[in-house]
Amino acid sequence: MTTNLQRRASAFRHTRDARAREVGEDYVEMIGDLIAEFGEARLTDLAEHMGVAAPTASKVVRRLQDEGLVQNRPYRSLFLTPAGEALADSSRARHAIVRDFLKALGVTQAVADTDSEGMEHHVSDETLTAMQKFIAG
Repeated sequence: MTTNLQRRASAFRHTRDARAREVGEDYVEMIGDLIAEFGEARLTDLAEHMGVAAPTASKVVRRLQDEGLVQNRPYRSLFLTPAGEALADSSRARHAIVRDFLKALGVTQAVADTDSEGMEHHVSDETLTAMQKFIAG
């Protein structure tokens, strides 16, 4: 039998795991967005758009390279691997569902844009499905 304390502990673990994934997913999504808008994703542009110093962005990019999501060639831009592209697409889709759900609740566009950023990392697939059903009416 699962106690209330065990359920809460499980929820805390889920939230910590989501936070750990959140930064990487945001970086992968931003790299994809930079490539789509400018044709390339330079580390300096990534750092600027993420609001961090270049060494911080470089550290995250190295981790993403180790995870097989990003490739970096000397004196070249950053590139997403197929796994990185899939992750960026998934993150964008999750973000859109959460944003559209908030808008369907009557939240303004500006607030829905802001609030949905980050929320997509923390909701379960079950919750996303329920949000989609709600949006569809």
